Amino acid sequence: MAIFGGPKYTKVRIKKLDIPEGLWTKCEECGELIYNKVLEENSKVCPKCQYHFTLGAQERIHLLIDSGTFQEFDGGLRSADPLGFKGPRTYVEKLQLDQAATGLAEAAVTGEGKLEGQRVIFGVTDSRFIMGSMGSVVGEKLTRAIERSMRARLPLIIVSGSGGGARMYEGMFSLMQMSKTSVALAEHHEARLPFISVLTDPTMAGVMASYASLGDVILAEPRALIGFTGPRVIEQTIRQRLPEGFQRSEFLLEHGQIDRVVHRKQLKPTLHSLLDYLA
Repeated sequence: MAIFGGPKYTKVRIKKLDIPEGLWTKCEECGELIYNKVLEENSKVCPKCQYHFTLGAQERIHLLIDSGTFQEFDGGLRSADPLGFKGPRTYVEKLQLDQAATGLAEAAVTGEGKLEGQRVIFGVTDSRFIMGSMGSVVGEKLTRAIERSMRARLPLIIVSGSGGGARMYEGMFSLMQMSKTSVALAEHHEARLPFISVLTDPTMAGVMASYASLGDVILAEPRALIGFTGPRVIEQTIRQRLPEGFQRSEFLLEHGQIDRVVHRKQLKPTLHSLLDYLA
């Protein structure tokens, strides 16, 4: 028999702290919780592991183009539905959903602006809009930007963030954009004008197989997934394990497919130095 009896407990009710949602973001690489204001100030790069979060088209323009200098081209172009595509969602419904979610009319934004005072023709694709896939409007906007670069004798920069390649909703009309952009860049090269291609995570499929790989200088952000077919599909096809880091920007640099891996914070000064040199 216990001399002093059993232990006694006092119940304490702890009030749960109300933490507003939307203040923190979890790093997809290391799991660190990052205060959103800190993340924005750090150009959406994890301060712990340097993981580069995805940027939208407008964020790219804000990062690389001098404030107040960007003038958009062809903002009124809209995709048609040439195949009358139907599925779980029609093509028209998919376009409307992504337009509402991103505030963009299409996956590509093009225009003219200044980069550290240097006039440039600038294009960017946004992976949030149907994975940045290249349909007729994306190909047309990029081709027109290339042609404007030739007419104005200005350097061309295209930042690619496209994991979708050719847009299946448009079939052959989409595949045609690969050759169209490539032919335009061949003429651009003959005109002896600089084209700098910047590859971000992800840059895949038909985009990488066309204009994105044709830069006079090709830069990439750290750890960006770059290639044609994804590594899981390749492994399932060849039934072999791929090398460590396969299809990441560092692997491609080591094997000579790109020229330099550049941290996001150094991207604008690096582009400025290249433009000075190429001019």
